[in-house]
Amino acid sequence: MRSPFRRAVVPSTAAVLLLGGCALGGGTPEGDTTEPARPITSEGAPDSAVCLADRYREATGDEGVHGIQRTDGPAGVPLLTVWSHHTVSNGPETFERLKTSVTEYLAREEGVDLSEGYLLDVFKPDGGLKHRFDARP
Repeated sequence: MRSPFRRAVVPSTAAVLLLGGCALGGGTPEGDTTEPARPITSEGAPDSAVCLADRYREATGDEGVHGIQRTDGPAGVPLLTVWSHHTVSNGPETFERLKTSVTEYLAREEGVDLSEGYLLDVFKPDGGLKHRFDARP
């Protein structure tokens, strides 16, 4: 004899999957070009990002950068996340210098391929988003 619990769980689970719109294959249908949401806040740089930022600063990088992380973004382009000690933007020139400095370092010293473009998010010390840049062709 089957337990009443088991008889209730199996149909309930199936109903949740069907009604909830869950895709068993990973969340988006094949061929869907919808990009995953990028974070709008970040609590802090993980240890690996701090180590990369240390190497970047040693190679004459911006002293205000305390974290750099590279992950795969949509369609395999690099998603670069930078944590900065700077609290305010000092204009487009400052962002341009930071962007150029970080990307040139990553390409030259870390071997990151930026030929297909990249995405760049810069976070302030309080975790708020400071800049979001899309350099894809």
